[in-house]
Amino acid sequence: MNAMIFAAGLGTRLQPLTNNKPKALVECNGITLLEHAIAKLKYYGFTKIIVNVHHFSDILIDLINSHDLRVPIIISDESEILPDTGGGMLFAKDELMGEEPFLICNVDIVSSIDFTKMIAFHKAHNALATLAVSDRKTARYFLFDKDEKLCGWENKKTGEQKIVHPQEQYTSLAFSGIQVVSPKIFDFITETGKFSITNLYLRLAQHNTIIAYNHTGDFWLDIGKYDEFAESERKIKDQNFDYLQ
Repeated sequence: MNAMIFAAGLGTRLQPLTNNKPKALVECNGITLLEHAIAKLKYYGFTKIIVNVHHFSDILIDLINSHDLRVPIIISDESEILPDTGGGMLFAKDELMGEEPFLICNVDIVSSIDFTKMIAFHKAHNALATLAVSDRKTARYFLFDKDEKLCGWENKKTGEQKIVHPQEQYTSLAFSGIQVVSPKIFDFITETGKFSITNLYLRLAQHNTIIAYNHTGDFWLDIGKYDEFAESERKIKDQNFDYLQ
């Protein structure tokens, strides 16, 4: 199975830790965020991992090339561009193609989500994409109908909404930065250059199944904020993840 780690971001929320290195190489409890993500993907049986790079890309490329991470790591070099999340997935199309769905995760997300169960859920629903979501407080939400199919998106702070399937009532769930995607998605992408994967999902949800994988109750943490970093380290250490043993 193939997986992709989104690691090309500028890491501005983690400054000053990212003043001289990419956020993927910030250490959390002595382990870089990149190695943490790779360890989990290996644990769940992924046999090829694509990592996109941009911010301090030379440092990240050197580390990947000089370390035996015990699984093939393919670099999707976005040094000269920053095509956003949707464009980043499209840029890595040739490496992501295959018979099986692929998984995408953000390098600064740590969770106890069972990837095996999530992929099985994706296949059982014959979805084009399956989005890991949970019931937690945030500013932006995906909106789902009673069958957990994507209907829209909203920003609670600004009041902005994007509705593709009007419903009388929606379930608002926060996106967790993890998704399982069918390679068939590339047949439907008409966008080029820089574009958001969120906007792509909203457009495709009009005629395809984009479904929620509600993992409420699982451990989940966005460790991309500097002022919360020490507390994040403590919470992760307390989890004692099997895949880090």
